Amino acid sequence: MITFFEVIFSEEAFEFLKGLGKKEQNKILFNIRKAQVEKDTALFKKLTDDIWEFRTLYNGIQYRLLAFWDKTSSMKTLVICAHGFIKKSNKVPDREILKAMELKKYYFSIKEKK
Repeated sequence: MITFFEVIFSEEAFEFLKGLGKKEQNKILFNIRKAQVEKDTALFKKLTDDIWEFRTLYNGIQYRLLAFWDKTSSMKTLVICAHGFIKKSNKVPDREILKAMELKKYYFSIKEKK
């Protein structure tokens, strides 16, 4: 099956997932895999020029993983999951977007040093 992008989880995103129950983890990972093969804004949506969100609604709770693109490789396109949170309102809080932007800066600064 052809995918649009590969997904990598930051330590913060991994810790968020690890803190959830197995059913919640499985549903989120299922939705991410589904977003890799089909374009669906219910699953993967652009928030700003740089930040996107993986969206999962499970048992009435909205789970979000904020992410950004790394298109620096000519071989593959990466989407980096920066961090996750449980969304309590309709709007994504600005602090969550700012945190994702900081993690993006950090990711690319580390990548430049390698």
